Amino acid sequence: MVDAPGAGVHYPRSTGEVLAWFRTDADCLDYLEWLRWPAGFLCPDCGQGGGWRLGDGRFMCGGCGGRTSVTAGTVFDRTRTPLTVWFNACWLFATSKDGVSALSLQRTLEIGSYQTAWAMLHRLRAVLVRQEREQLSGTVEVDETFIGGQEPGLRGGRAKGKKVLTAIAVEVIEPRGYGRCRMAPVADASAACLHAFVTDHVASGARVITDGWAGYRGLEKLGYTHEPRSQRAARARGEDPGELLPAVHRVASLTKRWLLGTHQGAIDDAHLPDYLDEFVFRFNRRRSASRGMLFYRVLQLAVHHDPVRYRDLIAHPQPGQTPRKPPGARGHPPTLERPPAGRPWRASDQHYSG
Repeated sequence: MVDAPGAGVHYPRSTGEVLAWFRTDADCLDYLEWLRWPAGFLCPDCGQGGGWRLGDGRFMCGGCGGRTSVTAGTVFDRTRTPLTVWFNACWLFATSKDGVSALSLQRTLEIGSYQTAWAMLHRLRAVLVRQEREQLSGTVEVDETFIGGQEPGLRGGRAKGKKVLTAIAVEVIEPRGYGRCRMAPVADASAACLHAFVTDHVASGARVITDGWAGYRGLEKLGYTHEPRSQRAARARGEDPGELLPAVHRVASLTKRWLLGTHQGAIDDAHLPDYLDEFVFRFNRRRSASRGMLFYRVLQLAVHHDPVRYRDLIAHPQPGQTPRKPPGARGHPPTLERPPAGRPWRASDQHYSG
């Protein structure tokens, strides 16, 4: 793994470099090989290095004799979508400020099936959470809010169903500013659920600021410095209760606006955790100097993540209404590895001459 990846060397800096670097599926495969085994082939079965590249492109381990391919055991395992399409989808997903919807991805990359575009994005969302990521620390605000469901006053294109109670934790940087955040649905606002959320996402010893809800009582027994702030007392002082936890309220507002803007609010509650993971990934990297670095990180996570099967994605209710495929469209997009078009605009001049 590269300790300090550089722009223009280890990852592209622009759409132009993406098109130049990854012109063919072979280019994409070589990049994935470099990301997965930067120091050379390492057998995923026995962990031993060294082996041979076979004629069909697979690798044979010199120790156990096992055979594998670059994409086997990764998010790209058994994919029928060309890697050039995957790379362009990943670039759009990672570098667009507010992400990309499945419908927009389908239209941009000429994907015949909405379900294919939808599944590609959900596979990318599935890799965004590293199991070993650091917990929040320092001063952390924690609160909960309802997200998703049907928005009042909006017609059509809205997912039916009730809103989901979602817990939010945000680092507060003194004297002003926000650090990282974490978000996750919780079954209810009981102490059992809220305490579990805090211990999962906030490091022991942190100063945890909450409202006066009874479900947060007892956090000090779990190793935290708990600072409850009473909304009732704030009202009595003539203060705005909404200003007691400005960080979590800000993040909650940004999340809801993002879901309504990029995805038109059409989020099924079964898939809400995936969208929350995407928002957290974007929010925590909002100060990244290079959008290309996000592209690099997503692909790096993808080649070290177990396969995500379509049947697992649709184990819950499927997304809402899906546009019909145009006549003659295919479910899987054609590769973006294409021959030169021969300057068709010149041919049109000849056609209309005379």
